[in-house]
Amino acid sequence: MNARDPELARELDATLQTRRELGPEYEEELIASFLEKFDKRLETVVDKRTRRAMAEQQMVVARGGERTHTGTGPSSHPEGMGPRLLAVASLVLAVPLSAIAAVNTGLPGLLVCWGGIVAVNAVQAQRPWFGLGRAGESRKDGDWD
Repeated sequence: MNARDPELARELDATLQTRRELGPEYEEELIASFLEKFDKRLETVVDKRTRRAMAEQQMVVARGGERTHTGTGPSSHPEGMGPRLLAVASLVLAVPLSAIAAVNTGLPGLLVCWGGIVAVNAVQAQRPWFGLGRAGESRKDGDWD
């Protein structure tokens, strides 16, 4: 969904026109109806992007780019996928966390915030991910410590 989705723009225009015709007493219902349509559109776009990302990931695995643990559940992620997701999530969350820390405590808070982000990523990078044992060996199902 881009910022200029023509379908949503038409829906919003129709909602505003209807509000002008019916008056403010129907405003809540009109807004709720538009938001419901917006939610459905957003869910569709998110589902499509998720399916595309999963298909791309399966293509990489199928090409032999990454080895996976045989099994189901969280341990079926490709090796290294967990630390990559954590790194991306850390960078995304670093922006608001940095702003909050800098505004409330200044430079010392910002340094503590970034130190924590670096520490979490460093610890995660040193430990095996889910179903992978030491040296990348796969664990058998039910072989959790």
